[in-house]
Amino acid sequence: MSEVLIPADALTCYAAGLLQAAGAPAAHAGLVAHSLVAANLRGVDSHGVQLLTFYLEQMRDGRIDPCARGEVQSESGATLIYDGGNGFGQVVADAACRHAVRLGREHGAGIVSVRESNHFGAAAYWAQTISGQGFLAIAMCNASPSVAPWQGKDPRWGTNPICMSLPGPNQGGWLLDMATTTVAMGKIYKAGLSGWPEIPPGWAMDSEGAPTTSTAAALSGLLMPLGGYKGSGLAMMVEILCGVLSGGAIASELGGLRVKTRPFRVSHFFLALDVGRFMAPAEFFARVERLVAMAKSSAPATGYDEVLVAGEPEWRIEAVRSREGVPLTDGVWDALARHAAGLGVAVPADLRR
Repeated sequence: MSEVLIPADALTCYAAGLLQAAGAPAAHAGLVAHSLVAANLRGVDSHGVQLLTFYLEQMRDGRIDPCARGEVQSESGATLIYDGGNGFGQVVADAACRHAVRLGREHGAGIVSVRESNHFGAAAYWAQTISGQGFLAIAMCNASPSVAPWQGKDPRWGTNPICMSLPGPNQGGWLLDMATTTVAMGKIYKAGLSGWPEIPPGWAMDSEGAPTTSTAAALSGLLMPLGGYKGSGLAMMVEILCGVLSGGAIASELGGLRVKTRPFRVSHFFLALDVGRFMAPAEFFARVERLVAMAKSSAPATGYDEVLVAGEPEWRIEAVRSREGVPLTDGVWDALARHAAGLGVAVPADLRR
C-alpha cells in the first residue's frame, strides 16, 4: 500500500482535534495525541495514531470517560495506589508518573500501581517521562487477553509490555521497550488495516493454537509468547505487578480496545529510582556509556553492519521522521478520515492529499 507523509506537529493537531470533537477536554486530547504521534516518530506505528480509531470507538460507545483524571487511593512511604476512574490511559499514566517522581525524590524510589485505566499508548513514552526527570524508570502494563499461557490455547495474558529507560544525556543511551509476545498486537492490527494478507512466521497462532502467517487468522487467534514459556512467565509477572498488586482487573477479567461489551480496566506499574542514592549521577552515566561501548565493540555477526543496543533503532528513525514527516498507510489514513467525516472535522489543508 502507498503511504502519505505528514508533519508530526500537523498530525498531532489533527489527532487532538478528532478527540476534542468526540468529547475529550482539550488538555486530555492534546496529551493523548502527543503520546501517539511520539510513537509514530520513533517508528512504533503499532502504538501511533492508528490507535485513534479504537479510542474514538470507545468514546462513542461510552466505554471510556474522556474527562476522568483518576485519584489516589492510598499512599504509604514510597508506594502509592492510583485509581484511574476509567479515564484515558495517557491521562491516568501522566498523573501516576508525577506521583512516582515525587515519591522518588522523597524516598529514593517511587512505586505507583494503577487500576481502572485504559490503553496508555507506548510504554516508552511513560518510562521516558520519568527518566526525563533524572530517574531510572520502569513502566509496565497488563493488556486484553490475546495470548494463551504456555501449553494452553485459550487467551489469558495480554502483550503485557515491559519498559526500562535510563536518565542521562543523549536520551540515556539505552531504552528497552518490549512486549512479552513476539510482537505487539498493534502490529497485527496494522497489517489488517493496511490490507496485508500475511504476517511473518512466529508472530501469531490461529484460534486452535497452531502457528499461522494469515493476518485474518491472527486477528481472530492468539499472539505468540516471546521465547515460549519464558514469555508466558514474564507476562504473568507483569500481571502480578499490575493487576494483582493494584487490586484491579486481572487477565481474562479485562476488556479490550475491540471489546465492545465492557470497559478495558487496565492496570499499570511505574517505578522511579533515584540513581543518585547509589552513586553520583555523572558516574552512573559514565558507567552506562562504558557498558554500551562494550556491547557495541563486538564484531557484527554475518548479515549485520554494526551492533545496536536497545533504543538506537527508534532514535535513528525519530531523527528521520522529525525531519521528513510521519508515514501513514492508506488504510490508517482512510480510517482516520472516516472518523473525521463522522465527527464533522475537516481535514486541514496541509494534510490533504
